[in-house]
Amino acid sequence: MRRLKPTSSSRTQPRGRSAIETDWDVKNVEALANQVHDFNNVGSSIASGSFKTKGMVIIPCSVKTLSAIAYSFDTNLMIRAADVVLKERRRLVLVVREMPLHRGHLEAMLRVHDLGGVILPPMLTFYQRPKNLDEMIHYVVGKALDALEIPHNLYKKWGKKSRSGAGMYREGGGGRSP
Repeated sequence: MRRLKPTSSSRTQPRGRSAIETDWDVKNVEALANQVHDFNNVGSSIASGSFKTKGMVIIPCSVKTLSAIAYSFDTNLMIRAADVVLKERRRLVLVVREMPLHRGHLEAMLRVHDLGGVILPPMLTFYQRPKNLDEMIHYVVGKALDALEIPHNLYKKWGKKSRSGAGMYREGGGGRSP
């Protein structure tokens, strides 16, 4: 959400589960949002199709949350809002964090995909030659923003062919040698 702060993108967050998997204080995470909603209030504005968004990203997404979304088990605001995003044919991006996966997990992912969601596991990529963990994290967050068509500069994207026509280069320099 820090990366969205300077943009006009809305940053809405259910309160209650914000910083469980980080060292961040919940109040610091909530300060990044334009709006904060009670996690248990399934009647909140973001649980309505009339609340217009480009979509929704759940990062990280547990298999429990994935499964609840896959089967419309709307027990809290986050799952209900995700269900509404799918119902309204908006983009839902789930950054599923578990591994390894068994067949039930994979079937839940496929079900969400079939409903219109995007499954975006936080895969490590090395073709960008990341120098540290932050660059790997920026890549995953950037891919989630790409899925919502939100511009960013979190990672260098592969671009045009080189003048010789061999290989690809990254916009802004660098890249592969032929």
